[in-house]
Formats: sequence, C-alpha cells, structure tokens
Amino acid sequence: MARVELRQLRYFLAVAEELNFGRAAGRLLIAGPSLSQQIKALERDLGVRLFDRDRRSVALTPAGAALLPHARALLDSADDLRRRAARMAGAAPVRLGYVSWLPPDLTARASAAAHVHVDPWVAPSHTQAARVAEGSLDLAVCWVRREDLDAKDLNSRLIGADRLYAVSVGQEADEVRARDITVLLDSDTTTWPSWNAYAQQFVHDTGAHAAHISDGGVTGPAFFDHVRRSRRPILNSPKGQSTPLPPGLVARPVVGPKVYWTWSLVWRRSEARTAVLNTVEALTDGVGDLGIHDPDAWLPDDDPYKR
Repeated sequence: MARVELRQLRYFLAVAEELNFGRAAGRLLIAGPSLSQQIKALERDLGVRLFDRDRRSVALTPAGAALLPHARALLDSADDLRRRAARMAGAAPVRLGYVSWLPPDLTARASAAAHVHVDPWVAPSHTQAARVAEGSLDLAVCWVRREDLDAKDLNSRLIGADRLYAVSVGQEADEVRARDITVLLDSDTTTWPSWNAYAQQFVHDTGAHAAHISDGGVTGPAFFDHVRRSRRPILNSPKGQSTPLPPGLVARPVVGPKVYWTWSLVWRRSEARTAVLNTVEALTDGVGDLGIHDPDAWLPDDDPYKR
C-alpha cells in the first residue's frame, strides 16, 4: 500500500468513470498501454483486482466498486491540501496563454498544483512564446521549434498533438497520399509565420503542392472556398481541427506519411516559482508520444520531439 501513488488513483478514477481504457487514456492524455500497465501495477500493490475486462467491455469488480468512493475522497483531500498550501503561501496565479487548443481537463489537472489563469488573448504561437519569454505570461501552449526555444531561452514539454487531415470536395473519406495534396501558404507573415514554416518544410519533405494565398484562408470560411476551387485535397491547419465541415466537403486521412502538429507547454528556463514548475508537471505528467513517433509519422526537422 505504501507504493500506491495519487497518480495511479487518478488513473483508477478515470477508468472507473469511463469504463473504457481508450476514452480514459484520451482524457488523461497518456498512451493506452501505459494506462493499462499503471492499473495492473495498482492492482498488484493493492492485492485486489479492480476491473473485469475483455476485448469488448470493462466493468468494476466488487472490490473496485467498494474502493472507488474511498479513492475519490482521498484524491479530493489531496487536491484540497494542495490548494490550501498554495493559498497559505500567497502564490500568485499562474498565467497561461494559448493559440487554439488546450487540454480538455486542464482545470482538473492544474488545480492540484496552482491557481491557473487562462489569458483571454488568443494569439499565434510565435506571439505567445514571445510573451512567455518577456514575462507577461508564465506558460503557453503553442507550436515551437528548437531554434525558437534557444532564441527565447525557453523550455518545452509535449502536451498534445493533432494528426492533420486533408479536406476535399465529395463524400468519399478515403486516404490520400501526402504528395497528392495542396498546402496553403499565407502572405500575412505577422499572423501565419509558424504555419508557413511548418508548411514549407512539409512541402519540401513530401513533394506536396504549395499554393500561395493572401486572404487569410488557412482557416475559416475562406479555407473552404479554396477547397471548393482546388483540384487537390488541401491540408487542414490545427486551428481548423474541430470546425465542422460544410455540406459537400469531406475530411480525408493523409498517409505516406501521417502528418502531425505538436503542441508544447513552454516556460522560461530561468523560472524559479514553484507554482509554475508544479503546473508544468501537473499538465504534462503521463503524456505519451501521442503517435508522433510512429514509423510513418512526419514532423518538421526542428520539432523539439522529433527523434
């Protein structure tokens, strides 16, 4: 019992609430096999089986159901203890900025470490990284390259990843090879420098077609207009990952290679505040590779997580 960690209890709680290892792993931002191993380790340390599972279903055992309210109460007490300690220490809020994506369980994860204030100014990746460097933010979720980290004296950890897809006219959601798609490059270098750098490397590496635009059509309604006029499927940007497609357009998986965009949590290398460093740990603990190290995955050469 002495070896049982609060992190393992959080994993147990997530699986118990989802009754699905895949959904629980996604909620926790960790790899499915890692979650399964942690649950097995917890069962071994407790000396009881917590779940009955087969290929089709997951169910709490009687022992798991009996222990669940106690695990939830223990986690609630631990979270309350951390919050009280932070208030007693007079910790200022940790200021976090973002571009277009945040972990869906950010509040639950971060609450155990510090009070996190999500900055309302949504800005491009290079802007948010610069704000962390100059001190108006403590953390940011953004896309960065190794050269950006070195130039701005920042650290980073992987916090999320999007597998990008292509959009084309039609109804058939079949796979399309990377070399057969178009990538939009926008002339607005104030708004789109990160995307343009990413897209140019992708075109160079895969032989995809580059289309130069000047209407901000990397995302939004103008993007769909470009798709309708294009003879090729067009690569969707991470800002458009959750945008519903209009009728007559279809999302198609890109293969040869699969295309990934990484999200980094960045902070200053000189950062000394315990609340900030604890928040980094809380938000990135247990994050797996999210598919970016698969043999057929593509990342730019200067991506911090490319092996």
